[in-house]
Amino acid sequence: MELFDSERAGALRRGRIRYLPAVPGRMEFASAVREEILREPPSVVAVELPITLEPLYSRAIERLPQLSALTWRDRGDDRAVYVPIEPSDCFVEALRTARELGLTVEFLDPDTSERPHLDEIYPDVYAVERLGLARYVEAYRLGRPEPSREVRVHAEGLAWRMQGCDPEAEILVVVSLNLLDALLEAMERPQAQPLRKLRREQPRLLNLHPECLAEVLTDPPFLQAVYEARRRGGLDDSAPRVDRVQQTAVGFELIERPKTDPREEALREAAQEGLGRPQVHLRLFGVAETLYERNAGETLAHWQRRLWARYSRNLALVQNQLLPSLFDMTVAARSIVDDNFAWELWEAAGWYPHQRIDSDLMNVKISGEEMFLDTRRIQLRRRFRSKKGRARPLGLRGRKRETEPGEWKKQWKGGGICSYPPEDLRIEEYGFYLKSKGKGLLSEERSRVEPFTTSLRDGIDLRETLRNWHDGRKIYVRENQRVQGDVGAVVLIFDEDRDNRYPYAITWLGESQNESDMAFYATDPFENVVGPGIGRAEYGGLMLMLPSQRMGDVWRDPDYSFAESKPERLLLAALDYSQEKIIVYAAPKPPRSIFKSIAARIGRQIVYIPLGQLSPPTLKKLRVMHVLDGHERRTSAGEYLW
Repeated sequence: MELFDSERAGALRRGRIRYLPAVPGRMEFASAVREEILREPPSVVAVELPITLEPLYSRAIERLPQLSALTWRDRGDDRAVYVPIEPSDCFVEALRTARELGLTVEFLDPDTSERPHLDEIYPDVYAVERLGLARYVEAYRLGRPEPSREVRVHAEGLAWRMQGCDPEAEILVVVSLNLLDALLEAMERPQAQPLRKLRREQPRLLNLHPECLAEVLTDPPFLQAVYEARRRGGLDDSAPRVDRVQQTAVGFELIERPKTDPREEALREAAQEGLGRPQVHLRLFGVAETLYERNAGETLAHWQRRLWARYSRNLALVQNQLLPSLFDMTVAARSIVDDNFAWELWEAAGWYPHQRIDSDLMNVKISGEEMFLDTRRIQLRRRFRSKKGRARPLGLRGRKRETEPGEWKKQWKGGGICSYPPEDLRIEEYGFYLKSKGKGLLSEERSRVEPFTTSLRDGIDLRETLRNWHDGRKIYVRENQRVQGDVGAVVLIFDEDRDNRYPYAITWLGESQNESDMAFYATDPFENVVGPGIGRAEYGGLMLMLPSQRMGDVWRDPDYSFAESKPERLLLAALDYSQEKIIVYAAPKPPRSIFKSIAARIGRQIVYIPLGQLSPPTLKKLRVMHVLDGHERRTSAGEYLW
């Protein structure tokens, strides 16, 4: 009789034998194997591993939590086969727990032939956390394909080993989910001993280099570190610390100061709180964000976090998975932020504190292409802030520095302030781009698509034509409706400033008829003086308006007192001062619905552009601004700006 255990619904029981189907290399199934053994310890733990590799597996289990790799050469082939020994693998966990409890271990694979090709594409293992192991296994078995002859022969070899075990012993069999049904069928009849033995040439045990773990492990190393810490009941204080001490040169003396590692903090919290895989992914993102801010000097906006989560989710759905892989998360990080942040995420995910280079085994650095056939590649180009050690042209002068701290701040006269013209031109050009983009979006919303009859209208709509090609092979044409009016103002919001990080709010008037009036809020430029009479700041948000010389003090106008934030005050001013019908609003999230009502009552229309649709590198360049202490500073400002 075949039934799932009612208490844990994890093991399939047939008489004295319990079958625990598992997906190799996944943390959820390794945890289920350990829980099942501890809940009801059997007499024998049988695993689906080659008997010829039992000595090497035993030594690798002794080395845990340090990671190892089994390797041998295929007969008649120069290529080597690598098998990593991971803590989150179900077979490794079965051997490890059985060793701790002093249970008998049986390796079931007689190793008479090469393992047959099995479909190793499983449903996302995160479903186990939501559905339970029993429903996950049942759903997989309902759609399983019929096993091939090679699979049946392999299962018969496993069954022969099982039938030779103690008939009175309670046996727990840990077997791959894709081999479960073939093994159950083979156990229904007596099996003969396989005749031929397989010889593995030069089997060895190697120590994996820490830098290659992210490429060769099934689960990310950081996730396996969380599993290992959770298994030990917390982070092992004896584990080696990385970057625990930072050395700073002061004259000829090196002063050491402690430097916190966000990876250790996230690992400890994830292990203590018992977080699932999605929560660990979010903690990993937070670690990368902290390292990115520390190393690159940049901060992430909340809309970038939201877009990263959405984009990585979509990448997972394309591959019929519920949660993204490390590769998908890295691609999303590069697309939403930049290469530096993607590198920090990859490095944080590849951190495994227990792995060391100094070992009694030979170190090996393996690439993913050497282990897997269907690898994907991503190229990250990091940008470094420091230029030390690089070749410099002869005669090149560096950026000017203060002879003593506070020298440039003392030279600030305070008679009047102005902007830096090259930055004004850059802002104006981007304002024209947003106007064009906003008007184009409005035109697309009003466009009409229809089947081709007598006129091509404004051109063939290829997307609609291909979408309906099956329905009579009709050609569809698009007719763009003309938008009445023009764009009068542009509001660009980088940060909504809920925490008042941008206290410097001011209104600037254009110096010519071609230069827009601008109201903005930014960091205090007088707190970051980078030259004599030159302050550096960062925009939180701005509003551009043409024609110029018309805007009053937006920030002290009582008509806008009901605005709940600085972006809303800028939007109200844009609606109030604009002489054109259309207002472009580019921000992390759309304005409140009340603003659409206000715009409709005064004959205006707000076109919203999500900030995620704009280029992150361009936005990063636009956010930097400089305030000059008078027009005379413009001639020398270029020597101090970067």
